[in-house]
Amino acid sequence: MSNSSFLTGFLLLGFANTGELQLLHFSLFLGIYLAALLGNGLIITAVARDHHLHTPMYFFLLNLSLLDLGSISTTVPKSMANSLRDTRAISYSGCAAQVFWFLFLISAEFYLLTVMAYDRFLAICRPLHYGTIMGSRACVKMAAAAWASGFLNALLHTGNTFSIPLCQGNTVEQFFCEIPQILKLSCSGSYLREVGLLAVSLCLLLGCFIFIVVSYVQIFTAVLRIPSEQGRHKAFSMCLPHLAVVSLFVSTGMFAYLKPPSISSPAPDLVVAVLYSVVPPAVNPLIYSMRNKELKEALRKLVQVVLFQQQ
Repeated sequence: MSNSSFLTGFLLLGFANTGELQLLHFSLFLGIYLAALLGNGLIITAVARDHHLHTPMYFFLLNLSLLDLGSISTTVPKSMANSLRDTRAISYSGCAAQVFWFLFLISAEFYLLTVMAYDRFLAICRPLHYGTIMGSRACVKMAAAAWASGFLNALLHTGNTFSIPLCQGNTVEQFFCEIPQILKLSCSGSYLREVGLLAVSLCLLLGCFIFIVVSYVQIFTAVLRIPSEQGRHKAFSMCLPHLAVVSLFVSTGMFAYLKPPSISSPAPDLVVAVLYSVVPPAVNPLIYSMRNKELKEALRKLVQVVLFQQQ
C-alpha cells in the first residue's frame, strides 16, 4: 500500500503491448494532432487577418480554436512520446499539471460554447438589439469570463484531488491523467469531498446545457418562421455547426464523468476519452467551415497567400 506523499509518478494506460501496434497508435495520434494543429491554426489566422470576420461569432470561434489547440496539446503529445519510448510513466507533477490544464481548457470550452449559444440566440431572435448587446467590450468580457471560470474550476478540483491520500497503487486506467481515474486510487471514503465538488460542477454544467437547449428551441422556432428559404438556410448554417459541436462534446463528456463505476472498464473508457478529448479539437474546424461560406472564403484566400509566398 502506498500513500500519495510517497508517490513519484503514475503509470498510464497503454494502447498496445507490441512495437507494431505502438507505432500504429503513434501514427494515428500524430495524424489527428497535426489535423487539429492545421485546422485550428488556419481558423485562428483567418479570423485574425480578415477584417470581414471581425464579428462576435468569429471572435468566439477564434477563442474556441485556441482552447481546442490547448486541450489536445495537453494529452496527445505525452501519449505519443510514451508510445515511442515504450513506457507508460508520467511524473506526479506532470500528472497534476495534465489534470489542471485539461480541466481548465475543457471547462472554459463548455462555458464558451454556452456564450456562443447566447450569441446565436441574440443574432436570430433579437437582431435589432444584437449590435447594442454584443459590442466588442461585451464580447471580450464574456470570453474572459469563460476562461476565468475554467481556470477557477480547474484550480479547485486539481488542488482537492491531489490532496486526497492515494493508497490503491499508481496505475491510472486511462491514456492521460483525469480525475475519475485518479479517484479510483484514493483510500476508502477519502474521495467523497471531491465527488461533492464534482457534483456541484456538474450542476453548473447542467445549467449551461439547459440554457443552450432552451436557446436553440427558441432559435429553431424563430428560424421556422422565416418566410424565405434562403434566409432559413443561412440561419441553419450559422447554428447547426455549433449544435453539432455541443452535442459531441456533451454526450461523450457526460458519459465519461457520469457513468456508474460498475460499468467502467479500460477499453470503453479509453474509446470515450478519445471521443471527448482528442476527436473534437480535430473535427471542430471541419464542422465550422463546412457550411460557412464566409469562413471558407477566408480560408481559401489564406491558403492562396501561403502558396503564393512559397513560390
